[in-house]
Amino acid sequence: MGPEIEQLCADKADEFALYGYEHVTSREIWLCVSESYKETLPPLHRLVNDILSLKVTTFMNWMTANAYKGIDL
Repeated sequence: MGPEIEQLCADKADEFALYGYEHVTSREIWLCVSESYKETLPPLHRLVNDILSLKVTTFMNWMTANAYKGIDL
């Protein structure tokens, strides 16, 4: 993950903090978004769109599913 993508994930984590989800990290944002990519990363414009359009409900569903699977993030 490049510095630009890292910053976008940090910005999205800050946005989630404004909604009351203070403990969300940029790493968790990246893991959630990148899980849908199979082998290679998509073009930069798709990465940016996927990060910036991530909704809290989608992220929380992903976190809940990983908790049920026993995946420690």
